[in-house]
Amino acid sequence: MIPVPEKLEVLVDGGKATPGPPLGPALGPLGVNVIQVVSAINEKTKAFMGMKVPVTLLVDPKTKAFEIKVGTPPTTALIMKELGLEKGSGTPNSDFVGNLTVQQVAKIGEMKAGSMLAKDKRGRFREVVGTCVSMGVTVDGKDPRKVIEEIDAGEYQGLF
Repeated sequence: MIPVPEKLEVLVDGGKATPGPPLGPALGPLGVNVIQVVSAINEKTKAFMGMKVPVTLLVDPKTKAFEIKVGTPPTTALIMKELGLEKGSGTPNSDFVGNLTVQQVAKIGEMKAGSMLAKDKRGRFREVVGTCVSMGVTVDGKDPRKVIEEIDAGEYQGLF
């Protein structure tokens, strides 16, 4: 009979996971080398430095072999990193805290390609712009709701 791997899902700081909570206490009972696992997670998440990253760890209970799957940070985290923000607007309909270019929106959409509901570039672009609405971030100096209308009207075709 093939053993079912133990599955652990955690949210870590990109490139800065430590053997302390939440990882250490969760890894201890699995019998793996905690330092080795933390080092491997840090290596795989260093591209997301400064962001929270979802990580799934699969551990074979017999051999103690492990596999690390790194998700992508939430769209809001990617937007905040792109703009150097600490948080979105408290009143996104009236106070705008930053502005993304359409190229930045397209870049974020591509980074999230595997985890978004939209399966094409246009849909991902539209999803990122939709997130801008709730964060109080303009797109090319325009209210993101206006940009969504323009996407639906057929503008921005060269990007996707």
